[in-house]
Amino acid sequence: MLTSANIPDNHPRAKSLLERERLVEGFRKGLVVPEGLIAYGRGEAFDYIIGGRTEGFAQKAIRAAAAALLMAKKPVISVNGNVAALLPEKVVELAKTVGAAIEVNLFYRTAERESAIAEVLKESGAAEVLGVGKNASARIPELMSERRKVDPRGILVADVVFVPLEDGDRTEALRKMGKTVIALDLNPMSRTSIAASITIVDNVVRAIPLLVEEAKKLRHSGNLRNIVDFDNEKNLQEAMIHVARRLENV
Repeated sequence: MLTSANIPDNHPRAKSLLERERLVEGFRKGLVVPEGLIAYGRGEAFDYIIGGRTEGFAQKAIRAAAAALLMAKKPVISVNGNVAALLPEKVVELAKTVGAAIEVNLFYRTAERESAIAEVLKESGAAEVLGVGKNASARIPELMSERRKVDPRGILVADVVFVPLEDGDRTEALRKMGKTVIALDLNPMSRTSIAASITIVDNVVRAIPLLVEEAKKLRHSGNLRNIVDFDNEKNLQEAMIHVARRLENV
């Protein structure tokens, strides 16, 4: 079995191999489901196409997302198994920086997964994790999947929801509820990317640490409203033009 001990530092995909290892460990701990491993592989393919780095269109979206979270009255960070396995500490740091609640929300929901994810987040410094067990007693209208179950203290009443690694149907449903939705998706053509208010087209392991740093820079800024004035459609067009050019040039 491949472990961090035998991944050479100079391997061209060392970071990616370590991320896979963290996901597999998350699977063993009950955080990640097999479908989550498949989803990661699909995202990794888009990361290859993008070029494996944070581009300018992603940086602009990260800045707008940081401003939106800082301006929010009730921001919530939605966490699934992959995010909890990959970078729970950064999720907690982001929540503390912008004053957001953290809520577990899963497509493949079981009590065991909810508890395992909440435990990892608490071990990483979260004081409270919403959306676990009976606390997910509210429902998102017009949504039939298990993602419809939300905490009445969290996503239900949030004005801004950050949904890294999301399903398009919930993004659409949250927008219909009048919420600002920040998505993080490597596919600029996905339903999630198109439906969100602000879409960060980047790898979650790069984008969330950058989002933390941007929020720290902006939290004392008096110019947040202008930064939040963000054209998501135009930014997605920039991402797709970049993808097309990459495919042509490579």
